[in-house]
Amino acid sequence: MKGHDLMTSDLVWVLIRQDDGANRYRVGRYATRAEAERIADQLDSRDQRPAQNGGREQGGAEQRRYVIERVAPRLAQA
Repeated sequence: MKGHDLMTSDLVWVLIRQDDGANRYRVGRYATRAEAERIADQLDSRDQRPAQNGGREQGGAEQRRYVIERVAPRLAQA
């Protein structure tokens, strides 16, 4: 954003990594969905390693490990 520093309340898109056991870990917060998607794509491509037991899913389909969710912005504290 031009003209001012981003505050946590401006970072409404959360990037979350989900592992095979359905555990979820917050990776980062971003101002735009496009920025979160770009980071998720980079991380997904970096995670493309040979999977054990013949593939991550049956049929050899790739499973996306990163999800993006919108969070409600926090209101300023008085």
